Amino acid sequence: MNAGLRRLLQLGYRVARPGFFALDPERSHEWAFIGLRSLEFALRRLRPSFSPIRDPRFEQTVAGLVFPNPVGLAAGLDKNAELPHVWALLGFGFAELGTVTAHPQPGNPKPRLWRFPEVRAVVNRMGFNNWGAARVARNLAQTLASMKSPIPLGINIGKSVATPLAQAADDYATTFTLLAPLADYLCVNVSSPNTPGLRELQSPEQLSQILHRLHQENQRLVAAGKLSHARPVFVKVAPDLSAEQIAALAAVVRSQDVAAVVATNTTTARDTQETAFLPPGGLSGAPLRERATAVIRQFFRCLEGRVPIVGVGGVFSAEDAYEKIQAGASLVQIYTALVYEGPGIAPAICHGLLRLLERDGANHLSEVVGRRAD
Repeated sequence: MNAGLRRLLQLGYRVARPGFFALDPERSHEWAFIGLRSLEFALRRLRPSFSPIRDPRFEQTVAGLVFPNPVGLAAGLDKNAELPHVWALLGFGFAELGTVTAHPQPGNPKPRLWRFPEVRAVVNRMGFNNWGAARVARNLAQTLASMKSPIPLGINIGKSVATPLAQAADDYATTFTLLAPLADYLCVNVSSPNTPGLRELQSPEQLSQILHRLHQENQRLVAAGKLSHARPVFVKVAPDLSAEQIAALAAVVRSQDVAAVVATNTTTARDTQETAFLPPGGLSGAPLRERATAVIRQFFRCLEGRVPIVGVGGVFSAEDAYEKIQAGASLVQIYTALVYEGPGIAPAICHGLLRLLERDGANHLSEVVGRRAD
């Protein structure tokens, strides 16, 4: 059932893609979500037997969670955590929902999303538009009450635009408190370029304060019986970091017991001929691939392979994913590739990764993590 439905969905996307690409990108996203919401409703109502792509050569435990395959959905697509079951049906091994903020916010003025097919890129200035943590939590609780997710679900949390930087730790803690009972892990987003001043929270002092506050909240929720166990906390970093900044952040990650690093967010750089003409905002897709992989490699070295890394940025193929895994990523995430390639992208990458493992004589994915980090 799984493979046949995935093929059908991919065929439908190929037919609909010209129409989607003729629309404004944000409008096409809205139309696509109408169909995906219907699929989510059907899954919860009918409860068919479905599962993500699974293979014993893929399954691994990262941050105490079991991942059936290494290909995940990146944050930014399912902003309000509306489709927790759809992503498993599409073959993903995990999904990161959000970004969610403590307060509801409309995001930045439109237009704020652009596609550039000639370079397989997307630029966004969305600005964390979402319903706010309270409404997202209510909706997600109802959705998961009827059926649990067969894959790990992370929730990406960001700072509300209205909250001053000095109060960021409390703002993140508010969101964490509401969403931690519904998430398998929480990812602290201090790296989006579209919220003014947010990247300042990547400084060792600011990030340490936020992580310490969340650690306290984690323990408080466990003591109060609201969590059965402390939730793993990931941190998502920018690609626009110097070697010195990466080393400093790695030290914070180690000292604050961060469960994993998500590398990387979108870039503000326009330092190549193919990106010089693109508008301001966060650039994702193929032009980000090499930069993101370099950051993964540097973090892997600084962390000495002791903290898992989730590789994001420009993953369109199994070869792209394998490059990040060999640079030091245990898992990868995709977003822009889903826009361009359609719902069949996760299975395609998984099947390609198996071929690459066979080619290299590896019995398990973990054998090649960091193989080319030097």
